Amino acid sequence: MSVISIEDIENSTNKTVNYKFEEKIDGIDSVGPVCADLELKSLGDFIEVKGHVECILKLECDLCLKEFEYKLDFDVDEMYAKYALQEEYSQETEIKEGQFITDLNGEDKIDIYDLLYQSVILNIPNKKVCGINCNGNKFLKEEDLSDPRMEIFKNIQIDK
Repeated sequence: MSVISIEDIENSTNKTVNYKFEEKIDGIDSVGPVCADLELKSLGDFIEVKGHVECILKLECDLCLKEFEYKLDFDVDEMYAKYALQEEYSQETEIKEGQFITDLNGEDKIDIYDLLYQSVILNIPNKKVCGINCNGNKFLKEEDLSDPRMEIFKNIQIDK
């Protein structure tokens, strides 16, 4: 597991740790490893994780059901609260739109493996299409109509 100790971040130069990740992640069907260059920085009561992630995923096209490769290329910008979020914090921190704070609940480590797993899953497109020219499997092709169960569809008339 890839974890970074908060103590290591606090004791590093400028309270910043650079971390390079290059591994396969269980539950993610990728061609090669998930590659990430991350910077973890202590901001008092918070830890900020910024960086860039790249990988090539094997996805199934929603239209034609063929497997295809999809390149993911995105930035990570996460905040972690060192202490319980209900407590008063000694400093103010601006949260940008779309940014969430993960409560570490007193944990002394940040799980990079889990962060990257969640980030990759959230960046997979909702509609997975193998290419702009994919028109999917035509659902009622002529050969499909030879199936006796499809006989009823031959004579459907739609009134406009």
